[in-house]
Amino acid sequence: MSGTGNCYDNAVMESFFHTLKTEHIYFESFKTREQAKQSIFEYVEVFYNRKRSHSTLNYLSPAMFETKYCQQKNVYLHSVH
Repeated sequence: MSGTGNCYDNAVMESFFHTLKTEHIYFESFKTREQAKQSIFEYVEVFYNRKRSHSTLNYLSPAMFETKYCQQKNVYLHSVH
């Protein structure tokens, strides 16, 4: 870990939360906290991790990147999807 006040400490999470807000939350209207929790869970687990392409992963989804990585390394990946 870096020292106190390093601006790059939270860069990944800040980027994720910005994406979550601008791609999902700002376009939704939630009546209850439970509805918000369910909607955000579905966005992250169904769309963000399995379908959305990520520039840092060569424009692949995290699920596809992991599959290709395991194929290249000849590793069997247990499917939990």
